Amino acid sequence: MKLTRTKAFKTFADPAWYDNPINMQMLGICSALAVTVQLKTAFVMTLAMTFVVSMSGLIISLMRRIIPGNIRIIVELAVIASLVILADEFLKAYFYDISKLLSVFVGLIITNCIILGRAEGFALSNPPHLALIDGLGNGVGYGSVLLSVAFIRELFGSGSIFGFSVIPESAYAAGYEDMGIMMLAPAAFIIIGLMAWVQKYLANSRKS
Repeated sequence: MKLTRTKAFKTFADPAWYDNPINMQMLGICSALAVTVQLKTAFVMTLAMTFVVSMSGLIISLMRRIIPGNIRIIVELAVIASLVILADEFLKAYFYDISKLLSVFVGLIITNCIILGRAEGFALSNPPHLALIDGLGNGVGYGSVLLSVAFIRELFGSGSIFGFSVIPESAYAAGYEDMGIMMLAPAAFIIIGLMAWVQKYLANSRKS
C-alpha cells in the first residue's frame, strides 16, 4: 500500500510541478496565449481541460486491453472528442456568456497535444486509477500556468481580478495607466517564457 501511495503521489506531482506540461514540456501553449486575458476564461478553460484529460485517461485505461493496436489513435480521438463535446455543451447550457468568451477554444481542446499524449503515453499502459490521477495532475499543472498568466495579464492589463477592479481610482488620477501590451499575445509569450525559465532553474538547482 505504501508503494501504491508513493506511485500515485509521483503520478500526480510530476505533471503538476516537476514535469509541468507547459513550462517544462512546452505543450498546450496556444490556449495559454488565447484564453489568459481574463482570469474567468482561464479558470473555465482549466476546468474543461482537466475534465477531458482526466476522464479520457480513465476511459482509455479501462478499455486498454480491448482496443486494437492498429486503431488505437482513432479510438482515443473518439473518446476525447466525445468528452470535449460534453464539456462544450455543458458550458453553452449553463454558462453561456463564458462560453461565448471562450469561442472555439473549448472545442479545440481535442487538438491539445497534452491530452492525446497522456492517453497514448500513459493511459494505455497503466491502471485506471493512475490514469485518472495522471490526468488530474496534468490538469493542475496546465491550469496553474494558465491562471498565473491570466492573473498577471488581467491585473496589469485592465486593473481587475475576475472582472472586479482592484486598482483604486486615485492611482489612475495620479497618473497610473494600464499596460496595453498585457492584452496582446506577446505578453503571454514573455510571461510563459519567464515562468519556464524560473521553473527550469529551480529544477536544475534541486538536482544539484
